[in-house]
Amino acid sequence: MSKSLPKVIFGTSSLGNLFSEPLFETKLNIVKEIVAANPDLAVFDSAGKYGAGLALESLAECLSQLNVPQDKVLISNKLAWKRVPLTSDEPTFEPGAWINLKNDAVQDISYQGIIDCYEQGNELLGNYDAQLVSIHDPDEYLSSAKDEAELKERKTNLLDAFKALAELKEAGKVQSIGVGAKDISVIDFISDHIQLDWAMFACSITPYTHSDFAKGLLKKLGNQGVDVINSAVFNAGFLIGGTHFDYQVITEESHPEIFAWRTKFFAICEEFDVKPAAACVQFSFLFPEIKSIALNTSKPERVKSNMDLVYAKIPSAFWDKMKAEKLINL
Repeated sequence: MSKSLPKVIFGTSSLGNLFSEPLFETKLNIVKEIVAANPDLAVFDSAGKYGAGLALESLAECLSQLNVPQDKVLISNKLAWKRVPLTSDEPTFEPGAWINLKNDAVQDISYQGIIDCYEQGNELLGNYDAQLVSIHDPDEYLSSAKDEAELKERKTNLLDAFKALAELKEAGKVQSIGVGAKDISVIDFISDHIQLDWAMFACSITPYTHSDFAKGLLKKLGNQGVDVINSAVFNAGFLIGGTHFDYQVITEESHPEIFAWRTKFFAICEEFDVKPAAACVQFSFLFPEIKSIALNTSKPERVKSNMDLVYAKIPSAFWDKMKAEKLINL
């Protein structure tokens, strides 16, 4: 990529009213803090799906009000969902997740669909434009196929969508193309057919979750010159004390082994005076292929503390103890 990514990329789902409707002043302060913490280059990860385009609109409005120069910001737009008029009481694409939206969104993963998503996204961004583009949730798109015939058709549509991205890059309209997924086997499939610039892993490289497949895919991508962005580094909050593990609520009765792992992890963190959040973030950087992590926040005051995690120093003895206790497998 012509611009190397900073160590932290900030998600923007809260700007699209995910689970709550922040005041515009709150959204503005979130963006202000991110820009202040990254004066050379602030990178935002957004999507047409986030609030049916509201996140893109809100981001653009915040950046404009803050007079942020275009060359000081890099916007990633995950393409696949187009804004359409809202004709029902609430949006149809993720009922209950997005609050007080004025629009709906429909999925269109195809060559023309992705071109349309890209152009609509830039319209919503106003004076700014997306320089990092990818396909949103290709794993979910493939897994919803009803049979083998539909799966084959969807794989063709997906590769056609990536051809559209490649043409946007060849035309100089975008800087780089990538892919992000929770089921990283789809990243493996796509990387066999498309030369990617970057890939975003979700819930796949954390102190708790780091399969041999995931580690092997990191090496494969590294050999292809693909930078990796790691997201959901806390397994969606569980590793820092939350109740959600990979976006599902779990209990000690249903998943005793995960709770037992966390108890040991917290004890080692306390022994070495390491914040669990810092350990999760720094674990990513034990893998040379991982260049950045993606973090979300809905609170302006969390921006600086999130940035601090990236520069935390973890003693090597901490990782040695984690290995000795068989909590990590490196």
